[in-house]
Amino acid sequence: MTAIKYDKNKDNIVTLLMDNPGASANVMNADFRAALKNVTEKITSDIDDIKGIVFASAKKTFFAGGDLSELIQVQKENAESFFNQVQELKGYLRSIETCGKPVVAAINGAALGGGWEIALATHYRICLDNPKTKLGLPEVTLGLLPGAGGVVRMVRNLGLEKSLPFLLEGKQIGPQAAAELGLINKVVKTEDEMLSAAYEFINANPKSAQPFDDKKYKIPGGTPSHPKLAMMLPIAPAMLKNKTKGCFPAPEAILSAAVEGSQVDIDRALTIESRYFTSLATGQVAKNMINTFWFQLNDIKGGKSRPSKYPPKKIEKIGVLGAGMMGAGIAYSSAMSGINVVLKDISKENADKGKSYSEKLLSKRVSRKKMTDEKKQQVLERITTTDSNDTLEGCDLIIEAVFEDRDLKATVTKDAEKVISNTAIFASNTSTLPITGLAMSSARPDKFIGLHFFSPVDKMPLVEIIRGKETSDETLAKAFDFVLQIKKTPIVVNDSRGFFTSRVFGTFTNEGIAMLGEGQNPSSIEKAALLAGMPVGPLAISDEVSMSLMQHIIKQTKQDFEKEKQTYQPHPAEKVINEMTAMKRSGKANKAGFYEYPNDGKKFIWPELSQKFSEKEAIPFQDMKDRLLFIMAIETVRCLEEKVLMSVGDANIGSIFGLGYAPWSGGCLQIINHYGIRNFCERAIELTEKYGSRFQPPALLLQKAEKSELFQD
Repeated sequence: MTAIKYDKNKDNIVTLLMDNPGASANVMNADFRAALKNVTEKITSDIDDIKGIVFASAKKTFFAGGDLSELIQVQKENAESFFNQVQELKGYLRSIETCGKPVVAAINGAALGGGWEIALATHYRICLDNPKTKLGLPEVTLGLLPGAGGVVRMVRNLGLEKSLPFLLEGKQIGPQAAAELGLINKVVKTEDEMLSAAYEFINANPKSAQPFDDKKYKIPGGTPSHPKLAMMLPIAPAMLKNKTKGCFPAPEAILSAAVEGSQVDIDRALTIESRYFTSLATGQVAKNMINTFWFQLNDIKGGKSRPSKYPPKKIEKIGVLGAGMMGAGIAYSSAMSGINVVLKDISKENADKGKSYSEKLLSKRVSRKKMTDEKKQQVLERITTTDSNDTLEGCDLIIEAVFEDRDLKATVTKDAEKVISNTAIFASNTSTLPITGLAMSSARPDKFIGLHFFSPVDKMPLVEIIRGKETSDETLAKAFDFVLQIKKTPIVVNDSRGFFTSRVFGTFTNEGIAMLGEGQNPSSIEKAALLAGMPVGPLAISDEVSMSLMQHIIKQTKQDFEKEKQTYQPHPAEKVINEMTAMKRSGKANKAGFYEYPNDGKKFIWPELSQKFSEKEAIPFQDMKDRLLFIMAIETVRCLEEKVLMSVGDANIGSIFGLGYAPWSGGCLQIINHYGIRNFCERAIELTEKYGSRFQPPALLLQKAEKSELFQD
C-alpha cells in the first residue's frame, strides 16, 4: 500500500489521493515521503500528458501534519541527515508547484501544520464549508516552526506583518475567515462541488504558477527595507523577548526565518527555514513540549487514568453547593457544556449573585460576536438558583464548593445526601483537605471523590481528581467523564494533604517568600520567576491567594499533625507570612500585601518591603531561578514516590495546566529529564548545602540517577 494514490482520469487530470495506510489521519512520515517522491517522479516523467493535479484526502481530515513520533527522536548528531531529509521533501513539493500545470488542494477537513503547508504549495485552494474545519500552523505550540515551507509561503501570501500571528501564535481559522484573507480561493458545500471547482480551475488555467514565482511579484506590505517595516522590525525582537522571557527558542527562530526569508528568493528562503527547523527539532525544548503537550496530553484525554471496565457516563444534572467564585465558575462551565445546574447557597440572593457571574461572561461573548443572544439565554436557563436542598433531587453529581473548613464541608455533605439518589456521586472542591477525612461525614464514602478546580474556572483547563481511600472505580470513572464533558483536562491523584497541585504550588510560593525573609530583593525574586518561565512571581501570586488563607492552611495542617502525632516542621516562609498578616498586609483582597494596589493605577511592590526584610548580599540570580523550579520538581518526585501521583503524564500536565509551571520545560518531571537525571541531582545537592534540606533529592530521584533512568510512563 502507498500513502499517496496516483490516479489519472480520462481528461488527464491527476488526483493525488493521500491515504496513510493503517492510520486515521495523514501525516508526514517515512511512508508519505517515499510516496511523495514516487508521485513527483511520475508527474515529472508524464508532465506532457497531464492537464492538472489535485491534492485530495481519503481521510476525514485533509492532513494532520508531521509525524511527532519521528520528530521527537531526532538528535543533534542526526542534524545533517535530518536537514537533508527536510530539504528533499520540500524539493518534491516545489517540483509539483513549479511543473507549469495547475495544482489544486481539495481540502475536505482540518489542514493543520504539514497539511496546511501542502495546501500552500498549490495554486488554488478549495475548502468544504464546515465550521469545525481548522486551518493553520500550530507548530510553535510544540516548540517548532512550520518546516515544510509554511513560514516562507505564509509570508509571501500575507506579508510579514499579517502572517506573524499565524506563525508566532499558532492562530487557527475556519474556511470563511481564510477565504476573506485570500488563503482559500473557494468555499463549497459538498465534496462533489469541490471536485467540480477543482476541474473548473484546471480547465480554465492550462498553465499555472504561484504568484510569487513571478519575478515582478512583491510581498504584501513589502520587504524589511520598506519604511513601515524598517521602523517596526528593529523593536520586534525586544518585544518578542519580553513575551517569551527568552525561554522559548521557536518564536525567535520563526521571526528570524520570516524576516531573512523575505529578503531572498523562495528557494533560498526555504533553505533558511530548514536550517532553523533543524535547530529546533534537534533541541531539547521541542522534545519537552512534544512529549508533554502531545503524547502525554493525548494519553490523558484518551482515558489512560480512567477505570476501563465502566462504559462512559453522561452527566445530565449537577448540584453546586456554594455560589462564590469557584461555585459560580463550575456552574458556568457545566451549563456551557449543556448540563443542567442547581446553584445553591445559604440564600437565594447569594445564589443569584453566583448566577450573575455566568451572565457577565456570556454577555461578553455576545458582545464579541462569539455567541448569539439566543444561545446566551439557553445557557442561563440551565442554571437554577436556590437556597433549598430539596432542589438537588435528581442530580447525578453534587459538587461542594464552600470555604476550606472541615466542619462546614461535613454539614453541607450530610444535608445534601438526604435528598440525592443512591446513584449520585458527591465531590468536594477542596484544594488541601484530605478527601478520605472529608468522606467520613458521608454515608456513602465509596461515592465520595475530590474535584479540585482552579480559579478562574472558566479559563483554567485543569481539574485534579482526588481518589479517597474508599472511592470506588465507578465513581472515579463518572468523575473523569464529567471533567471531559465540561471540556477540561483531568488528572487523577491519590489522597494526601494538599494532594499534588496545592502541595507543589505551596513550595513555589513558600520558596519565594523564604528568599524575601533571607533579605533578597523582592523585585529580583519576581524577575527570577518570570525569567525561569513562570507566568507570575511567587510574591504576586501569594497576594492573590491571600496570606490569611495561607495562615489558615498552616493552622489546619498543624492541627492535623498533632492529631496524627507527627512532628510539624515550620517552613522559613511562615515567619514572613505571620509578620505580613500582623501588619494587615494579607494580600490583594485587602489592597495591601507584598504589593500596593492603587485605585487608579498598576500594582507595584510595596516600597517598604526591602527595608522590612532587611536587604542582604544578593545570592546568584541563577540560584534564585533554580530554587523556584527545583523545589517544585523535587516535591513532585516525592508525590510520585509516595504514590500520590500515579503517572508521569499527570504530573507534567498537572504542573503546567494547574500551576503554570514553565511550559518550555515540559513539566515538573520532564524538567529533570531535560537537565539529565544525574546533573539535576548534583545541582539539587548543591542547593541543599546552600539553602536547606528541602532540596535534598528524594530516594526515587537518587535511584533513577544511579540507573540513568528517565521519568516516563
